[in-house]
Amino acid sequence: MSVVRTVLGDVDPATLGRVNYHEHLFQVSPLLPGDELADEQASGLEAASLKASGFETMVDATPFGLGRDPGAVARISAATGLAVVATSGRHREAHYPADHPTRSWDASRLADLFASDVQAGMPASDDALDGRRAVTPDGEPVRAGMLKGGVDYWRISSFEHTTLLALADAHRSTGAPVMVHLEFCTAAHEVLDLLAAEGVASDRVVLAHADRDPDAGLHLSLTERGAFLGYDGFARPRTRSDAELLQLTASVVAGGGADRIVLGGDVARATRYIAYGGMPGLAYLGERYVPRLRALVGDEAVDRILVDNPARLLTLSAPSS
Repeated sequence: MSVVRTVLGDVDPATLGRVNYHEHLFQVSPLLPGDELADEQASGLEAASLKASGFETMVDATPFGLGRDPGAVARISAATGLAVVATSGRHREAHYPADHPTRSWDASRLADLFASDVQAGMPASDDALDGRRAVTPDGEPVRAGMLKGGVDYWRISSFEHTTLLALADAHRSTGAPVMVHLEFCTAAHEVLDLLAAEGVASDRVVLAHADRDPDAGLHLSLTERGAFLGYDGFARPRTRSDAELLQLTASVVAGGGADRIVLGGDVARATRYIAYGGMPGLAYLGERYVPRLRALVGDEAVDRILVDNPARLLTLSAPSS
């Protein structure tokens, strides 16, 4: 049976509804001092606003070591009715201080951690791996359903290369899909090449922040390989305006890439969450961007982007080892 692994258990992909493929309910990083997401009540309010804006499911894209709180995510999911897919993996190197313990880990040890998060359940705290596991309100383990890595701007460091090898290993054993953070969509083909060489088919990979280089030709070349394009730069006019991203999406849809686009907000900062005192909040995507996209490309394309594509992406594939 095909399943998607959420924090409250495995579900039929057909039940996901509209999916926001990239948000964060909890996140703490030295790159974002003062912007920590670490308040369960406030994050719950943001999750409720996302649900009210028209989404039934989200991916919490915070990987290992960056303030994950899987037990709290499960409680928020249960309280709001918003299905949540949690994430294992390790972000790009810049997020981890020089003394972070995983800097000395090899790919095999990382892969064991990532696979355990998917198969057995995530620890209650990433700072206490030998302690208790996170549990749902019903007392079940909280398991991850997505693997995540990241690379820098036109660079894959040794740290990041090790992470990608570990993600591939964990993917082979769990069938979980892989998200890779890209800096302005650089090194996209190189990441796909590396993962493919390690047994990860490109159609099991979503390239986060692809829209930060709004090059439709590049994007279509990535979709021809089967990769999913993560568009998540909305409400950031200092980098790319919503108008640019709307036109990019229309161009990729017209070029035959509609089956490979997924949308998220990646708001990811306390100063951008209404419940934390900032703006525009998690409801922005559903309330302000999606209606403009629907008017531009039509209902059928938007339904594929929000419903059909993420359901295919998030479905666990058969393990290959």
